[in-house]
Amino acid sequence: QVQLVESGGGLVQPGGSLRLSCAASGFTVDYYDIGWFRQAPGKEREGVSYISSTASIIYYADSVKGRFTISRDNAKNTVYLQMNILKPEDTAVYYCAARRPLYGSYWSIAVTYRYWGQGTQVTVSS
Repeated sequence: QVQLVESGGGLVQPGGSLRLSCAASGFTVDYYDIGWFRQAPGKEREGVSYISSTASIIYYADSVKGRFTISRDNAKNTVYLQMNILKPEDTAVYYCAARRPLYGSYWSIAVTYRYWGQGTQVTVSS
């Protein structure tokens, strides 16, 4: 059974950091593209970051460039999203998703991803 489980969310003050984890089971992450998405209340789900199956292609949304870093540990079958210098506008439910390799194409389009986690809440507030 294919499953993605996010963890690492929580409440953090502006300027703080969090590291989200996306643990996969039922499949091997190094054969899949992995995307991180987020959805704030009343807003559409948006692509935050992407790492290709080979880890050779990485993308970030403009709003998080320079602050977020995506990485993968194939031995642990896990993908991470390191989030630094967090801002209140980063508050959202964060999801990881997996799809067969498309080598970066349409990386921020949610419907191209087949498998989704349940999400983890990130709240940035003082």
